[in-house]
Amino acid sequence: MTDFISDLGTLQFWSSLLTIVFIDLLLAGDNAIVIGLAARNLPKEQQKKAILWGTAGAVGIRILATVLVVWLLDIPFLLALGGVVLLWIAYKLLVQEDQHENIKPASTLLASIRTIVIADAAMGLDNVIAVAGAAHGSFILVVLGLLISIPIVVWGSTLFIKIIDRYKWIIYVGSGVLAYTAAKMITHEKRFTDFFGDNPVLTWTFDATMVALVIVAGLWTNAVKARRAQQGEAAAGNENRETS
Repeated sequence: MTDFISDLGTLQFWSSLLTIVFIDLLLAGDNAIVIGLAARNLPKEQQKKAILWGTAGAVGIRILATVLVVWLLDIPFLLALGGVVLLWIAYKLLVQEDQHENIKPASTLLASIRTIVIADAAMGLDNVIAVAGAAHGSFILVVLGLLISIPIVVWGSTLFIKIIDRYKWIIYVGSGVLAYTAAKMITHEKRFTDFFGDNPVLTWTFDATMVALVIVAGLWTNAVKARRAQQGEAAAGNENRETS
């Protein structure tokens, strides 16, 4: 408890907490979509119950999973491996596809709660790894970050999704935060202490390079996808003109 009180006065504590909250919000879009899909066929009075209890169950599982991952990251090289996985997650965030076609609406309250919990657990690995990495081994940061994020995820996630849809640059900022967190996980790996520990210039160069690589890769992939989509539309238009 004394350590926690002393940590409250440090910049690292608050920056880590803000990072965790931002990560939770950034990756909350899937949660909002799952909740909406699972509960949309229920009567209005039961939808609120499904959202409340489904989210509570999902958050409980996520807290346990994140605490477990924080503990597991002490195993040699797992911190670095988690960083590599998080780099991939940061990239996928920029080029993500709609993967919610398998989420079916439920007809009963219990079925909706079960759908929300199971789907969130299956889709929450990215959030768990990201939060565990940003927490730097602090279980208190994990719990505090989730407790702050829960009300926003439940009641404000739809608004946050609309903001992201309107201001696409937020996704790139978020991906950069994830990439930076991933790079810090790699450089903080105990087995790499001799390599990064006494060389802050190398550490910052590595962090900046990872962030730049992820964002550039995302921009390039999205540009290629957009060009292919335009070519497909042009080809379809030419085919329609020929048949007519």
